[in-house]
Amino acid sequence: MTIYDKSKPGRRGFIPAGCNVPETPLENIVGGHLRKTPPVLPEASEPDIVRHYTGLAKMNFGVDTGFYPLGSCTMKYNPKINEQMAALPGFALAHPMMPDDKVQGCLRLIAELEMMLRNICDMGAFCLHPAAGAHGELTGLMVMAAYFRQRGEASRTVILIPDSAHGTNPASAAQAGFTVRTIPSGADGLTDPAVLEKIVLETGDKLAGLMLTNPNTLGLFEKHIPDIAETVHRAGGLLYYDGANLNAVMGRTSPGAMGFDVVHLNLHKTFSAPHGGGGPGSGPVGVTKALLPFLPAPRVMWDGEQYRTVPAGADSIGRIRSYFGNFGVLVRAYCYILSLGSKGLRQVSETAVLNANWMLAKLSDGYNIPYGKRCMHEFVVSAISAMDTAKGLIDKGFHPPTVYFPAIVKESMMIEPTETESPETLEAFVSAMLDIAELLKKDPGALKNAPETAPVGRLDEAKAAREPVVKR
Repeated sequence: MTIYDKSKPGRRGFIPAGCNVPETPLENIVGGHLRKTPPVLPEASEPDIVRHYTGLAKMNFGVDTGFYPLGSCTMKYNPKINEQMAALPGFALAHPMMPDDKVQGCLRLIAELEMMLRNICDMGAFCLHPAAGAHGELTGLMVMAAYFRQRGEASRTVILIPDSAHGTNPASAAQAGFTVRTIPSGADGLTDPAVLEKIVLETGDKLAGLMLTNPNTLGLFEKHIPDIAETVHRAGGLLYYDGANLNAVMGRTSPGAMGFDVVHLNLHKTFSAPHGGGGPGSGPVGVTKALLPFLPAPRVMWDGEQYRTVPAGADSIGRIRSYFGNFGVLVRAYCYILSLGSKGLRQVSETAVLNANWMLAKLSDGYNIPYGKRCMHEFVVSAISAMDTAKGLIDKGFHPPTVYFPAIVKESMMIEPTETESPETLEAFVSAMLDIAELLKKDPGALKNAPETAPVGRLDEAKAAREPVVKR
């Protein structure tokens, strides 16, 4: 039931006192674009409205209400201290067009967060503008394209991407004007250096670079990364790091140490900001010193007396986002890093990897493990029916893991427990997964009607994607 269904003519909530500012006719603002008839809006009392949306909120599932092992999304619990800091008036009420000398605290936070990320990733510089991971990918690829144009190598138009990559990788590469060539994963789920070298030789001087997630989406560390980096660089290409899985390696290694030239991070994943439902996100981009001149502008600099914004240089790709991106997410990430410190960030990764390996070992009794018995922060299992297993988990009070990705695994379920869950929660989830596996072995159709206890029953996901109803 929507709020429109509860609408009754004449019902009203609180009506504020009249405004003492002279009214400006809408025609003077929007001109001929003013609609001829008023919109049909629901009419409801304040209690009706509050109860309606509170009821809807109770139907939602999030990390504050339960375990959310959504593989590759790092849906960790977000400490509330970060929310309190982001809500401080000096941050929350700062207008993005205020002069530099009036927002020194905000500019200092931006500059210091860039430095923190630079140190964590061992890169030459960072830009915080991109609004999400995919936006960061596009930005990084645009930087790469500008770099090659400046060198007179605009013919380098091919990006190599493993078949296990996130779908945004080829989409971003195509959006940035590159041609994508897929690299098949080896039998061990990793990028085969010999296969890569063959494809690099075939690509020749058209090679722009390789996009790689490490650990990859199978939860496996690309152990051949030194050879991979050497092969790509020797051919004149650049190495791009998809930072979606940085939660597995913070404090242990870094994109820079692995030989990457460009990296994007997901602050809303790794560095603790609430996400889901489309945002808000943040996808900072880091680059080596050679690529620094091509980063988006404006940038924040210390001039010896104060922080100030600096406009784009001649080689910059320009502005890719209004102002400095989703600033509230930056505040949360800054608070998260500051509160944990370098040792704490390392412990985050170590605990995430430990939790994933413990869970993988437990689930191997009921599920097929396609790629070995060890993983990083996430892993992939093959179920009898990934969809039925996922729906059955809803009835047991858990958010399902990612299903049917990566596509190279049949009936795949990608599980990421993160570092924030207790042993009791992990044990309960494992027990639920094993119960479902046993049930489906006995009766493969037992969960065809699941979920049966959720606010809505089983949805037709294919129809929802192909025939979306986005308005009443």
